[in-house]
Amino acid sequence: QELGIRIPRPLGHGPSRFIPEKETIQVGKEDATMHTLFAESFATLGRLDNVTLVMVFHPQYLESFLKTQHYLLQMDGPLPLHYRHYIGIMAAARHQCSYLVNLHVNDFLHVGGDPKWLNGLENAPQKLQNLGELNKMLAHRPWLITKEHIEQLLKTEENSWSLAELIHAVVLLTHYHSLASFTFGCGISPEIDCEGGHTFRPPSVSNYCICDITNGYHGVDEIHASPAGSIPVSSTESVCEVEALMEKMKQLQECRDEEEASQEEMATRFEREKRESMFVCSSEDEESAATRDVSRHFEDTSYGYKDFSRHGMHVPTFRVQDYSWEDHGYSLVNRLYPDVGQLLDEKFHIAYNLTYNTMAMHKDVDTSMLRRAIWNYIHCMFGIRYDDYDYGEINQLLDRSFKVYIKTVVCTPEKTTKRMYDSFWRQFEHSEKVHVNLLLVEARMQAELLYALRAITRYMT
Repeated sequence: QELGIRIPRPLGHGPSRFIPEKETIQVGKEDATMHTLFAESFATLGRLDNVTLVMVFHPQYLESFLKTQHYLLQMDGPLPLHYRHYIGIMAAARHQCSYLVNLHVNDFLHVGGDPKWLNGLENAPQKLQNLGELNKMLAHRPWLITKEHIEQLLKTEENSWSLAELIHAVVLLTHYHSLASFTFGCGISPEIDCEGGHTFRPPSVSNYCICDITNGYHGVDEIHASPAGSIPVSSTESVCEVEALMEKMKQLQECRDEEEASQEEMATRFEREKRESMFVCSSEDEESAATRDVSRHFEDTSYGYKDFSRHGMHVPTFRVQDYSWEDHGYSLVNRLYPDVGQLLDEKFHIAYNLTYNTMAMHKDVDTSMLRRAIWNYIHCMFGIRYDDYDYGEINQLLDRSFKVYIKTVVCTPEKTTKRMYDSFWRQFEHSEKVHVNLLLVEARMQAELLYALRAITRYMT
């Protein structure tokens, strides 16, 4: 005080605005596996960030995630280090994710990036500016990417990209678009040293001040009160939801065993689900204007997510048997950027197959049907179809509030609210909701990659 130094205080409580601090894993109380992961994360990032503190609910996934991110940002690869962080900034900015933008601004400067580039995309090299179009389409409407877009990047004389550089850039863009989904979907709070993570106001007598209230925090004792704006739900009602969901899974399994729908019927159900997904929209559909601070890192700020069959546009269905990650995408990535295909493949598999065989208070439950419904619903929203899947199951297993949450987190993550997070699967553990977010992140990343890699393959052939 004598020196006139202002002391920052944390604005939030814990790593997430959606999960009460005492229900997250406390540093110092973690087990040996988690401790190793914390040490790795700290060594790689120079900090223990809040994304890690929430992801650690699922140590197996976190390990794979950290390994992949470390490889993309710091190991040998086609792109120079400062380009990698700048592309991370461009990708996170598309979803106005100032949390990720701020982290990478620091990293960009740390590896010797030119501060002038941070004044706006127009100050970056032309080669990076040329990536702006691909960035916005991947983030918001990946089904529009064609081989012509790829050709433009690879053929522009002095500022052209090599195929290997482009694969590295595409993987980084999709990684940060989906990480923005995780950040908003889990309500990740900024760290104390980041913008929005601290206040300089002195603590008030009652231990929390008006700035806490405006940030949605109402004191520790109120954590168990019903979430702001939501309708209190009796625990019996929530328990009934879980029981009903398990009963539906059982019935669907029995129907599957008894009869299989025809190919025509399966195709019809996919088209119906794809159409219906367009009418699921965020209930909090206010426009979230991009702040100048973040929006300077990309062009065309008005460009956002639009359903692909609106306004008379018809996007042909992307059939997985014609171009899949396993048979096509994986080998293309691995050929042009060695080891990355392997790392991504492992991460997709862990997220998709992760299970503790529990559902809320029930143990020894096979959750594969539910995980597949979530994954395929996300791909369905992107127009991607699996011939061997009955899309009729989605409506049986995913209720409206859950679909609203999924679509918001995947398509317009910046509009996710605590109310949406609280309103789906009310009896489930927070760790289970974080697991849902991992599925959303990886299904989204794979969908974006499939469209980009298919366009690159078409260009090459």
